[in-house]
Amino acid sequence: MQRVGCALLIASGAIHLDLYLTGYRTLPTIGWLFLLQVISALAIAVSLNVTMSRRIAAAGSGFLMSTLAGYLWSLRLGLFGFREVRTTAGLVTGTIEIVGFVALAGFALRPN
Repeated sequence: MQRVGCALLIASGAIHLDLYLTGYRTLPTIGWLFLLQVISALAIAVSLNVTMSRRIAAAGSGFLMSTLAGYLWSLRLGLFGFREVRTTAGLVTGTIEIVGFVALAGFALRPN
């Protein structure tokens, strides 16, 4: 489950990198947040893959849920003056983040 979570963290980061490079970098605050999301997703995935720590898995699951929450917030209410529109990339990323959350939370909460 931990490896699946790592792969989904990397997938989420890759989608955000693609979105950053194809236009989101021009948005003043949102662009930097997308870049930070890419770096954080990769760092958490690598750390988890190396250490297999439940705490890092829990942090990764929380990270994925916060990324999804940010997307939903910007979709419904707007964020930093930007309002997201529903896209295929958003739906795919949202699904990846939910499945990644389940995988990482399951790994973090598994019995000894």
